[in-house]
Amino acid sequence: MVTSINHPLDQLPGLTKVQVQQLNELGILTTFDLLRHGNSVAQRQQLSTRLSTNIKHINKWTALANLARVPSVGCQHCGLLLHAGISTPQQLAKMTVQRLHPQLLRLQVQLFRRADLAPDMGMVASWIQQAQQMIA
Repeated sequence: MVTSINHPLDQLPGLTKVQVQQLNELGILTTFDLLRHGNSVAQRQQLSTRLSTNIKHINKWTALANLARVPSVGCQHCGLLLHAGISTPQQLAKMTVQRLHPQLLRLQVQLFRRADLAPDMGMVASWIQQAQQMIA
């Protein structure tokens, strides 16, 4: 069994210092806190209103926090997976290395013009395996 990982919000990609501070003022200090406060559409809408920010941002942040729970993904790779269209550990668990790895490689080349930044097949396999163990 794989244990989910909790991260400080300032490690989550895509949040500014001001946004992290606003969330902290609401008692949301970690990725698990964000998931608890943004578990439903109604909760995310409430957060959107309280922070005066578009619901799209809240949805993105909660998706990143959810993916970051997978230990080998963490905050370092959750953004890459989200850009590749994977928004939950459940989606990740259903992927195959043969399908996901080339997709991530193409994305890295499109975004950064560098294939060497893409995760290798072993790393992608560990992401998928850990996601499968988490949802089992």
